[in-house]
Amino acid sequence: MTELATAIDAPPSSHSGAGAAARAAGAPDPTPGSWQTLCLVGNPNVGKSVIFGHLTGRYVTVSNYPGTTVEVARGRASRTILHELAGGPDPLPADGFEVIDTPGVNTLIPVSEDEKVTRDILLAHPGSPVLQVADCKNLRRALLITLQLAELGLPVVLALNMMDEARARRVEVDVERLSAILGVPVVPMIATRKSGLKALVESLSQARVPRLAARYDPEIESALRRIIELLPPAVGDTGRGIAIMLAAGDSTMGDWVRARLDQPAIQELNAIIAGLARKQSEAVSYAVNRQRLAAVGGVVDQVFRAPAARAVALSSRIGALAMHPVWGVVMMIVVLAAVYEFVGVFGAGTLVGWIEEGLFGKILNPAATRLVDAILPVAFLRDLVVGEYGLLTMALTYGIAIVLPIVFTFFLAFSVLEDSGYLPRLAVMVNRGFQYMGLNGKAVLPMVLGLGCDTMATLTTRILDKPKERVLVTLLLALGVPCSAQLGVVFGMLGQAGPAAAAVWGGVILGVLFVVGWLAARVLPGECSAFVLELPPMRMPQLGNIVVKTMARIEWYLREALPLFVVGTLLLFALDKLKLLGAIVRSAEPIVVGLLGLPAAASQAFILGFLRRDYGAAGFFALQKAGGLDRVQVVVALVTMTLFIPCIANWFVMVKERGLRSALWMTAFIMPFALGMGGLLNAILRGFGVTFGG
Repeated sequence: MTELATAIDAPPSSHSGAGAAARAAGAPDPTPGSWQTLCLVGNPNVGKSVIFGHLTGRYVTVSNYPGTTVEVARGRASRTILHELAGGPDPLPADGFEVIDTPGVNTLIPVSEDEKVTRDILLAHPGSPVLQVADCKNLRRALLITLQLAELGLPVVLALNMMDEARARRVEVDVERLSAILGVPVVPMIATRKSGLKALVESLSQARVPRLAARYDPEIESALRRIIELLPPAVGDTGRGIAIMLAAGDSTMGDWVRARLDQPAIQELNAIIAGLARKQSEAVSYAVNRQRLAAVGGVVDQVFRAPAARAVALSSRIGALAMHPVWGVVMMIVVLAAVYEFVGVFGAGTLVGWIEEGLFGKILNPAATRLVDAILPVAFLRDLVVGEYGLLTMALTYGIAIVLPIVFTFFLAFSVLEDSGYLPRLAVMVNRGFQYMGLNGKAVLPMVLGLGCDTMATLTTRILDKPKERVLVTLLLALGVPCSAQLGVVFGMLGQAGPAAAAVWGGVILGVLFVVGWLAARVLPGECSAFVLELPPMRMPQLGNIVVKTMARIEWYLREALPLFVVGTLLLFALDKLKLLGAIVRSAEPIVVGLLGLPAAASQAFILGFLRRDYGAAGFFALQKAGGLDRVQVVVALVTMTLFIPCIANWFVMVKERGLRSALWMTAFIMPFALGMGGLLNAILRGFGVTFGG
């Protein structure tokens, strides 16, 4: 029996709920009035979000797709906006379009949660127009999506974006001939400059089902006809596309099938799929993809012209060097060092110093304190606003003065690496090492970015394909990846403790990450994805793309992450007023003194470490400077703090991304594990009489 049959026979997930049932039933998302849905579809990094922004202006909402952690942006392209862009082409929906910016895909037979969400959105809006955005330099990849949209019977407008980059590389696309072959509007564009936007808007009312089709092997075509006969008539023109997904063994279609077919029909469907698999000498999904490529290749040969190989040799050589066994390592070290210097030193050091110590410390917070003292006579309210755990003096100071500079430099560096095409090559370089931790090379991004900010890195786990991988990386980030601010304090303390102490700290942390990753990969349920990654060409990053992507991510941070600092500050304020903070510190002293061998004053550093890890490390730094810690205590304290529970902002993001239950399970593991490792290390070092020369 195939994977699909297993998925269909299995009972529905217990957490699916009414929302999942509605989606399985194919009910389209509600649209107000006569707004017509317009889905933006395309491969990753082709400029969909830029076009989405042009069409929708400021009428945008971003939320997780129900039942997932994948965020989907929605906005309204009103008649007013469309008139401004193109003079109001007719006919238009009475109100305009509700635009959905779907996650980037390479196929509609999903291999990741992002692709499943896009596929589900398209199935939920049968007959709605699709605006497919394509990188004209990678026409073959784009037309594979066009073909699948055609098989679903969806009307399409094809936007060929990045024409400026194509011209720079002497890539030519015969747009008129491509439009004639496909039978749909094809609009050349440079989205970052709004070039082609007027023609694009004018073409939205002319969307047509593409005349692009693949003819499959006779056995496959026969199975498709039989599957289509089993599908309910309501599927209409989407039937062929759905049948291909089912025949190819798409295991994510189980809920969809159960919602529409009775048990005898499901058994017959499974028999058709299993029989087809037995007749094929290769996997059905492979045969489908091979024949799709052949159909697309015939079109590409007619309309696409690229320069000779030597004309693009420079970017190709750079791309090859980035994955070379020796030079690739050198390039990786240089790139990661540059990112760390920019984010960890300039962002977390220089910018934070200017904003936190200068702007907030010397100007804004003193002025706010004087103003609040003057207008709020109640001490409780003054403390709530500008006290030690005040909304202004702590929440906004942390969120704006401390984290925002790091976030800004991180997003800027990330946008540069993303636009250059280097990130996929970095993933290739570290893939083998990450496999030992039950991961693949895609996990390098959140793990490395955790050295800048674990909170932001936890959010980037969305790029991983499988839920198991996202949980595993979230656990490792929370457990043993120190953020840049904490790392700076750690390096300062280890610099005084000596190189041997630094070697022990680094060895313990790396060893823990590999061992916990190896064990967790075998304990956590679920599958890990194969490492399949498309390598886009290396290119000079485009300033317009970098600015648009960076500002969009900064807007997201201010809207989604900043409120977490307010919630965390209110929690600490309440604990302080209820006299619970002091009690927590006192109750921790037996473990801190007895197990870890640290002075009692170190208890408060661990409490502060939950608020922000670098503040906890700073507490140890103060103890070290005052002579309160010997070198063994420094190593024990830093190992325990590095492995300790994540800061409160990261914890709330863990709840948001993985759910409260998963966050509590991780916390329940991390806290005793960190204390146990610290106690074990203390016993070993003391037992062997290690002093690190102190």
